Amino acid sequence: MEKIPMTEGGFNRLEAELKQLRTHDRPAVIQAIAEAREHGDLSENAEYHAARERQSFIEGRIAELEDKLSRAEVIDPAKLSGDKVTFGTTVTLADEETDEETTYTLVGPDESDIKKGLVSITAPLARAIIGKAVGDAVEVPAPGGARGYEIVSIEVR
Repeated sequence: MEKIPMTEGGFNRLEAELKQLRTHDRPAVIQAIAEAREHGDLSENAEYHAARERQSFIEGRIAELEDKLSRAEVIDPAKLSGDKVTFGTTVTLADEETDEETTYTLVGPDESDIKKGLVSITAPLARAIIGKAVGDAVEVPAPGGARGYEIVSIEVR
């Protein structure tokens, strides 16, 4: 079984979602199904079919979260500190063409959100900068052609 790296915050968010699904959403959809059954003929009962679809989604998400949490490897970025880019580090990159600086934090696949500057360690950008140090130049494959970046700073938060 392959471990899934994640930060403590990411692990806690998945646990909170699982708890919400188990304690609130699952009982609510079971109640909705029971109420829809009381309306009679199930073959033409849209409320019943919608509730069953919702139940199917919830059960699938619960199974997915249980699997991810069982395979989670919570990594404390502070223990990986050093002068190289690793999981959990925050990296500032300068685009070699425009000199525009952008800051990203490398996180697990389930935590990534590019709008918040959280990049999955499986993303091409992250794979290109892992193990690099301040001042190193990297080339990242992109749909419009390779882009060049220089690592400006590395920070462990």
